[in-house]
Amino acid sequence: MSVDARAAGDLRFVTLNLWGDNGPHERRLELVGAELERLAPDVVALQEVREVPGRVANQAATLAARLAFGHAFAPATEWGGGLEGLAVLSRFPVLRSTHRRLPHATDTEGRIVLSVELACGAGSAPAWVHTTHLSYRQHEGRQREDQVMALHEEVVAHLGANEVPQVLMGDFNTVPESDEIRWLGGLTTLGDRRVFYQDAWATAHPELPGITWARENPYRARMGWLRPDRRIDYVFVTPPRGDGRGAIHGAAVVFAHPDDGGVYPSDHYGVLADVQFHGKAP
Repeated sequence: MSVDARAAGDLRFVTLNLWGDNGPHERRLELVGAELERLAPDVVALQEVREVPGRVANQAATLAARLAFGHAFAPATEWGGGLEGLAVLSRFPVLRSTHRRLPHATDTEGRIVLSVELACGAGSAPAWVHTTHLSYRQHEGRQREDQVMALHEEVVAHLGANEVPQVLMGDFNTVPESDEIRWLGGLTTLGDRRVFYQDAWATAHPELPGITWARENPYRARMGWLRPDRRIDYVFVTPPRGDGRGAIHGAAVVFAHPDDGGVYPSDHYGVLADVQFHGKAP
């Protein structure tokens, strides 16, 4: 997919784990901002957003100011004399936002979902987008199962009469073959129920791995006990409608290349998805 091309009526979504203020964070944030300008997304979901008074300005606010976007931020954990949390940036006005603590969150490892309502322009009803960051240890699949079921409850709580597509993005810290991701994709049962969300990458590129936690990225080595070369970052979309709303028209792995000095934007790569938000006339 060319990230420069999108169909009329599509909105472009991007998700990225920012890796806080680790490594050369000022240069990394500059690279993230420059790449967002190139990608021209409509909505950006960010995880591991840091704010440390007197040292690190809120990274989401910094990026939003650069892009002239609105934004919402929710803290998840006190960290390093400041806060770490989630954020959504949007070229559309932010109408309201809420956040919810997820199962198995602790004071030292906050796990939340941030939900944001956006005014998506003329001819479209307001839309809800959600971002999250799930438990990261490889043996914590059971915890993530509880967390994805809570995420679905949050999406259901924001269903509207117009059935506008909802988008759920973030760092899920597990692979597509896991039960928690398979449940979101309608492929297994958890809690005596099934659901269905479209996995944007798998829909657009069913034969490609779409790795976002990559061996070649040197920053990943700081957590070298975690298995590399996995797809753990996702854009999920509620089921497509008969008029075409919710159709996924493309996806790409982004933020996957270093600058000339070898600096990567983050220890994760990001995911981009183009999603149809305007229905076609019958």
